[in-house]
Amino acid sequence: MFLCGDIRTTVIHMSDTEVVLASFDAYRRQDAAAAEALFAPHFRFTSPQDDHIDKASFMERCFPTAHLFTDSDFLEVIETPHGVLCLYENEHTDGTRFRNVELIRVEGGLIVETQVFFGGPVG
Repeated sequence: MFLCGDIRTTVIHMSDTEVVLASFDAYRRQDAAAAEALFAPHFRFTSPQDDHIDKASFMERCFPTAHLFTDSDFLEVIETPHGVLCLYENEHTDGTRFRNVELIRVEGGLIVETQVFFGGPVG
């Protein structure tokens, strides 16, 4: 713990995988403050629906969508030289399930880029 004036700050060192899993947890809980703390100021998000949008646009458009899902399961989380690959399966509120893959780059303990690859329906 470091003491700076009257502000106490705890420095926690997490692996890239732990940072990524913490961001998914913040999303599921809809804890915007926790999520924003994990994204670099220059964060970029890309999916088939979003082309390199910035952190503010991601937080406005994509982050508040957790209510659309009743269940989410990680099938694979693999740390690679290119980033953390996450294969997950989500269930919509109507019961349909689908899989996506995300490649998430972490630098200096912050997420700098997320690329989402949409999968298809499951089941």
